[in-house]
Amino acid sequence: MRNSAASVGGIGPYGLAVGLWLSALSAEAGAQLFDNLPIPRPPGDVAAPRPPGEVPVSVPAPQAPAQNLAPPVTTGSIPRAPTLQSLPPTVSPSPSMPSGQVALAVSARFGREMPQITGGLHWRIYPARPEQGAFRPVKEDRGATPTFALPAGSYVVHVGFGLASATKPVQLRAGEPLREVFEISAGGLRIEGKVGDAKIPPGQISFDLFKGSQFEPSDKRAIVQAAQTSDVILVPEGTYHIVSNYGDGNSVVRSDIRVQVGKLTDATVTHRAAIMTLKLVNDYGGEARANTQWTVLTPGGDVIKDASGAFPRVILAEGEYRAIARNDGRLYERPFRVFTGVDVEVEVLAR
Repeated sequence: MRNSAASVGGIGPYGLAVGLWLSALSAEAGAQLFDNLPIPRPPGDVAAPRPPGEVPVSVPAPQAPAQNLAPPVTTGSIPRAPTLQSLPPTVSPSPSMPSGQVALAVSARFGREMPQITGGLHWRIYPARPEQGAFRPVKEDRGATPTFALPAGSYVVHVGFGLASATKPVQLRAGEPLREVFEISAGGLRIEGKVGDAKIPPGQISFDLFKGSQFEPSDKRAIVQAAQTSDVILVPEGTYHIVSNYGDGNSVVRSDIRVQVGKLTDATVTHRAAIMTLKLVNDYGGEARANTQWTVLTPGGDVIKDASGAFPRVILAEGEYRAIARNDGRLYERPFRVFTGVDVEVEVLAR
């Protein structure tokens, strides 16, 4: 697979659009796991404790080039860090600023000496002291550089950028408009799956994201669940590990990845799997018998998948299996082998 700080805040939408930053060419990162083909396929490698039947294999994914989330700097575009750092500490009052209100202008950048963040931000203004025991925002905005009109007083400003965030207390004084620049050390992560050279279609594969390396002790609760191929996940800079689930069988692949500040990292998870179509027939090449119940087992007897129907399709990691068919009160079985990217029909004779 291939190759994600400000303080972590409220979790925002996973698939937050960052169109203004994704204009640069995506640099595909090489994911080290398994291999994909025509239809959905499964992986056969895992690394930590896994449920019975899950095929283990886990290797740290090599880091690959990441594209810049910030737009390129050209004439008339957003100035680079030196200019951003020289932003004046105050702003001129807005002509429409209500009487008795103070202007608070805010913006965010990826860090010191880093470009400005131009989208995907969620601003919330809280009073410095909770009202009736609960903190509730007095103002909200999703713009890149909003200006708030507030009475003089103390506030806490929180800005969320996907799963990354920053918080800062501010003091507004009458007649003194204020500008604040927030630094959010975050990057983007976009993941896709493949079997061999074939891309796994969206909807047939999903990704769970965990903080830290899979090989280190850490909180094993997923910070993102069931992310899809087209999602851009915004997270604080750092190391994460991905659990890729192809289908609902035993095709599971794990890999570590590094997210850089201000960069969009494209990661590719390669599954070693194939799609098996199960058929109970009276003769090879014959019609499949309906009302058949199926169980797919490992050679050791671990149940990988239960299915029903005349010809259910099952995504399995590369390896050896046994198919057991139950029809009209009788059992039939057959051993078979799965090869990466080779989608075949597994015919079990009803004899």
